[in-house]
Amino acid sequence: MRAVVADGAGGPEILSVQEVADLTPGPGEVLVEVAATAVNRADALQRQGHYPPPPGASATIGLECSGTVAALGEGVDGPRVGDEVCALLAGGGYASQAVVPVGQLMPVPEGVDLVTAAALPEVACTVFSNVFMVAGLKPDETFLVHGGAGGIGTFAIQLAKALGARVLTTGGSAEKLAFCADLGADVTISYRDQDFVEVVREVTDGAGVDVILDNMGGSYLDRNVDALATEGRLVVIGLQGGAKGELPLGKLLAKRGAVIATSLRGRPLPDKAAICAAVVEHVWPLVADGTIRPVVDRTLPLEEVAAAHRRMDEGGHTGKIVLTL
Repeated sequence: MRAVVADGAGGPEILSVQEVADLTPGPGEVLVEVAATAVNRADALQRQGHYPPPPGASATIGLECSGTVAALGEGVDGPRVGDEVCALLAGGGYASQAVVPVGQLMPVPEGVDLVTAAALPEVACTVFSNVFMVAGLKPDETFLVHGGAGGIGTFAIQLAKALGARVLTTGGSAEKLAFCADLGADVTISYRDQDFVEVVREVTDGAGVDVILDNMGGSYLDRNVDALATEGRLVVIGLQGGAKGELPLGKLLAKRGAVIATSLRGRPLPDKAAICAAVVEHVWPLVADGTIRPVVDRTLPLEEVAAAHRRMDEGGHTGKIVLTL
């Protein structure tokens, strides 16, 4: 099979497509003939040597894929050879074959083509698990997502809006903020020209936001707490602004707030299976009826993986970058 191989750790130039040994599914696993995969921020971190795969996971980069079921491992019941599927992975997506725990296999939502489906698993599972299953965002609450034009952000805006929340987002350009507004964001904030805490206070009459989904980490920690409402929940899923920051406990106590740091990749298989099942039940119908649409920045062949990673590193993309096989 073909797979992306990293020659050490470093920039996009270390990535190349090579022939490697075929895969065989083990007990409880499904072999997928991959049609497409998608690029995530975590993939760039792994390429740089900062985010190794969890024990037992494939060393090949790639946290999601779409394709066709090619073989079933021992004890697998449900999927059939030939089914079109998409999947959440702990690694291995940048390859023509992927082995997937059966609980992380999901049907392609109705109306979505097989290649585009590769852009869905990671963002859908990340957003639904963190914003709704962990933070418990409710209809009529206020939600802030940082980086609204990225893969996570574009999905989070649409899902939170569809489920009845008021949505605020930050972004780095007028074009990206206009795109976020088109997706349903009620308030857009330029992180280059505006202080998001001041804007939050202004548009909420000083109340703050109920849930924040944050990819920045340390550099935003204090200001995120400032932006929280009473009993607000801050969920940190990325560290683009650093791994360390001062947590203002006095402010957090006064607000009876919560700060939660989570990751999806290293969770136990039963947890990920439960998340995938919840996504299929609650999110896929919204994708199927067009309420939520996958946002794809561009589609490139797997052989152009270095160009895809450069696009990710530069930050000019809107939505997901998809690689086809």
